Amino acid sequence: MEIKNPMEVFQNEAPEVAAAFNNLIEALSSTGGLDARTQQLIYIGMKASQGDAGAVIAHTPMAKQAGATREELKDTILLTLTVSGIKGVVTCLQGVLSAYDNC
Repeated sequence: MEIKNPMEVFQNEAPEVAAAFNNLIEALSSTGGLDARTQQLIYIGMKASQGDAGAVIAHTPMAKQAGATREELKDTILLTLTVSGIKGVVTCLQGVLSAYDNC
């Protein structure tokens, strides 16, 4: 079985819902309260606390492009220790640092 990009499957199978989701993301990104770097760091921290390494790795280049440093990403992952224990660190730290170094 071929493994596909989950977002592509979402967009292909439910284009109207995917478009609405993308509009929601765009609206949330343009509220003006947080800059793009901070938004990405918060998102990465929330997803890491859930152990969602795929989302964390996918958003690492966006965070880097928005100006996040490797140290900030590392600290963001480490902060999940206080919320959800070791899960975010062991499932996401290596991936986020590798993704940062390779983008």
